[in-house]
Amino acid sequence: MNSFEVVKATGEREKFKLSKLKRSLSNAGAQPVVINTVINHLDENGYFRDGISTKKIYREAYRVLKQSSKRVAGRYKLKEALLEMGPSGYPFEMLIAEVFNRLGYSTQIGTVVQGHCVSHEIDVIAESEQDVFVAECKFHNRQTRHCNVTIPLYVQSRFEDVKHRWNSEKKYHSKTKYGYLITNTRFTDDAITYAECKGMKLLSWDYPEAQGLRVLLEKTQIHPITVLSSLTKKEKSELLKRDIIHCQQIFDEPNIIDPFRFNHAKKSNILSEVDSLIES
Repeated sequence: MNSFEVVKATGEREKFKLSKLKRSLSNAGAQPVVINTVINHLDENGYFRDGISTKKIYREAYRVLKQSSKRVAGRYKLKEALLEMGPSGYPFEMLIAEVFNRLGYSTQIGTVVQGHCVSHEIDVIAESEQDVFVAECKFHNRQTRHCNVTIPLYVQSRFEDVKHRWNSEKKYHSKTKYGYLITNTRFTDDAITYAECKGMKLLSWDYPEAQGLRVLLEKTQIHPITVLSSLTKKEKSELLKRDIIHCQQIFDEPNIIDPFRFNHAKKSNILSEVDSLIES
């Protein structure tokens, strides 16, 4: 394979790294034989050429993966599926709350909290026996939208006001308190530098390294319903509007989708894909 450059979503060009593609396929659960099948297909059909977009390579890899395993394809699509959870950020907030529920926290969504100076509407509040945090969830429907330093500056100032109030309340005395900024895309370098300086926690698709959102979603088995290839875009939108946000909800309660009046074959396909995605 000759060396060539690909065009990223930002419009920037970079040298194509086959190892990066292999790693993303492996992270989705693809076995070596499947990875080789995908790579050979892309190579033989002219997808490894100078100037091609990373999006085109991804979409064709996803199409080939679906023929082998919807489970692997669904996991491979996870990053794009998060982008499809809009247009509002509320489904993303619910998804994040459920992730932390699975990690042992009790959570609240869209709660108004009184700070020392003013009240604040907080996207997610999560509390365990050891700590409590306020989280701002920044949802983007495009990969090119990143959180710059102005966002953690804003979130930290709100957290400091809430923390001042919490410090006067006995139930929070023994708990570690911190602000959290969570996004489905990425942070700029300045945003990360500021957060590290202030002791603020960040969570994005791939940050912190090996502990990012992708890792947490897999660890908790919380996958947005937008990964399901058995649903149309319109059907996904309707489910999200009714607060059916992640596949575990359907797995736990299959009849939750009955109001949508899917025919027997359609419902069977949905449940089968959900089962294969969540199976350990």
